[in-house]
Amino acid sequence: MRTNNVRLVELNAENWYECCLLEISEEQSNYIEPNAISIAQSKFEPTLMLYGIYLEEKIVGFLMYNSVLEELDGHWVYRIMVDKQFQGQGIGKAATKLMINEMAKLPNVKKIVVGYHPENLGAHYLYSSLGFIDNGDRFGKEMAVIKHIIK
Repeated sequence: MRTNNVRLVELNAENWYECCLLEISEEQSNYIEPNAISIAQSKFEPTLMLYGIYLEEKIVGFLMYNSVLEELDGHWVYRIMVDKQFQGQGIGKAATKLMINEMAKLPNVKKIVVGYHPENLGAHYLYSSLGFIDNGDRFGKEMAVIKHIIK
């Protein structure tokens, strides 16, 4: 999967450790778990799909989504992050578009759902710019936004 210079590569034995070294900005630390936690989580939830986000040949981010139906009758995005040194360049948006295209290929996908903290304005702008809608769904401290997939 590739958009311009951004591409997604499945996490594997060669790139998982580099992914663990990626860092978010200080102000984002309240909103997202470290990548190592997400990778560990995937070992207990085998339906999770993990990808490194690459700019050219360098890993600059990480994303994870579930390949099966969950709450709100949707397929959930669990993590999207771009290393603090590469933020603000459109990489997250390009990677999210690639992820949406990949998720749309899943059997029976009708909705993609992502949860994020309401104060995370970067997430809010990203998802709203890609057509995710807030229907008022809340899960603990997070709001859930939905993108309908039409096949």
